[in-house]
Amino acid sequence: MTKHSHSISFTKMQGAGNDFVVLDNRSQMLSKKEIIELAPEICDRKFGVGSDGIMALLPPEKEKANYTMFYRNADGSDAGMCGNGARCIALFADSLGFDSHHYFNVHNQLYEAEVRDSKHVCISFPMETVAHELTVDKQKLYAIHTGTEHIVTTVCEELLDDEKHLREEGRLLRHHSKFQPKGTNVNFICGIDESTLKLQTYERGVEDLTLACGTGAIASALIWHHIQENKPEQNKFTVKTKGGKLTVYFDYDASDQYFTNIKLEGPAHFVFKGTYEL
Repeated sequence: MTKHSHSISFTKMQGAGNDFVVLDNRSQMLSKKEIIELAPEICDRKFGVGSDGIMALLPPEKEKANYTMFYRNADGSDAGMCGNGARCIALFADSLGFDSHHYFNVHNQLYEAEVRDSKHVCISFPMETVAHELTVDKQKLYAIHTGTEHIVTTVCEELLDDEKHLREEGRLLRHHSKFQPKGTNVNFICGIDESTLKLQTYERGVEDLTLACGTGAIASALIWHHIQENKPEQNKFTVKTKGGKLTVYFDYDASDQYFTNIKLEGPAHFVFKGTYEL
């Protein structure tokens, strides 16, 4: 850290139980390298603030963006996009005076945020994506990219509550040679009806089950649509996680078999503010 910086102000936030340390770094008090180095320390639940990841609001790096969302997992690794984090940083930006309807970039992608009230945010994802079926060790899986790498597998509701098994299976698939060198996030889903499902996600970078995963919820909704041979006409899916309920909206192009106009809506909350000694 820079020698003159002895402490930093932070805000603790959570979206459906996915929790984050959020920094207003527009003054660029910390470099990106310093934020990455800080992540394992400040995200540690025993010796730091404790969170699934760290987010910094930086000056915009893309035309039309109001700011940059710089996100790292608790281990300092690059998560790609984080859906629950995106809702939180949008609400954070709103509290700093940005318009409730604004744009931000993650890497080179531009995302649209709509802060609907003090507790609900909707994020539009600028992407088209396709579901892929694959077999790994005789197990049928589905792969889909929703801003970051995800695989999805179906389980019965009873197995969805067996967290010891999910951790073991999630760790195995996350590190499987099929998905190297990046590895993947692993989603276990159980369909409730045509447009409702339950989800548990083993997150790469956190290396554990989390209470919710936004991009995992999108991946799971799109795959549940795919598994049902894309039958539901109402492309609004409810994803129930241990941390809360997320809503996924999308359009499906049947001729080219891709998903577009993807949106993720769900809760975002402030937890507390503090000062962290560097």
